[in-house]
Amino acid sequence: MKEQIKSRLRIYLAVFTVLLLTGIIGFMFLENMSLTNAVYFSIVTMATVGYGDLHPQTEIGKILAVIIIIGGVGTFLGVIASITDFFVNRREEAIRQEKIDMVTGLFFSEMGNGLLKIFIKYDPEIETFRNVLKISTEWRDEDFDRAQNHFKKHRISIDSHRADIPALFEYLKDRADLLLRLIENPTIQEHQSFTDLLRALFHLRDELLNRDEIFGLLDSDRRHLENDIARVYRLLIFEWLRYMRYLKKRYGYLFSLAIRTNPFDPEADAVVKVTDKTAQDIG
Repeated sequence: MKEQIKSRLRIYLAVFTVLLLTGIIGFMFLENMSLTNAVYFSIVTMATVGYGDLHPQTEIGKILAVIIIIGGVGTFLGVIASITDFFVNRREEAIRQEKIDMVTGLFFSEMGNGLLKIFIKYDPEIETFRNVLKISTEWRDEDFDRAQNHFKKHRISIDSHRADIPALFEYLKDRADLLLRLIENPTIQEHQSFTDLLRALFHLRDELLNRDEIFGLLDSDRRHLENDIARVYRLLIFEWLRYMRYLKKRYGYLFSLAIRTNPFDPEADAVVKVTDKTAQDIG
């Protein structure tokens, strides 16, 4: 919607500019107006103000004025309407994004952080990831960008032998109602990356539910599940980084808690220590 409004505004502005320049140049040459009077008369003509202090004297000048009125009035109103739509849409988009981020916060509080802690156990390269994802209050946009680019270039691997798949199965099964409420939320449907994450989660849950026996998996079946886990893990990391950036910009006290419960930081602790002045200041 925003791009459509921008495109429409660009078209209206282009037509408006052409008509305005045509009027200015035309009135200067056809009516012998000064540049100031030509600009002034062209604008009041296109805006249909019509003070009457200036008016064309020649026949061709009157024809030009008619053309400017016919083409300019609609264009002028179109520019005003498009600018109004742009600011209204931007406000509505900000409200929608705020709702999305509230739902995202609920997801990570109730499920997302727990999932990350489970997936970490399957990750043979977790020690490398811990350094990349050890977010602090000093992080800036470029630090978040650097972390995201790292995972765009890096292929996440999963070793299901490192942890208990039945535990993952029980975790997802116990939170089926939460997943269902999230996917039914119309606000989430406007957030493509989060929708992709939920879809991948549902798929992983269905894969596990449709197995009669979780223990003693065939190697081929285990590799298939590892791919499904890796897909969810990757999407979850990107969404977690996006949400942490949002908290850093908007809500310092929530960001403080998110840092102190960072699932990638083995030393993370929600309890504020006496020496943790930064957490006390922003939390």
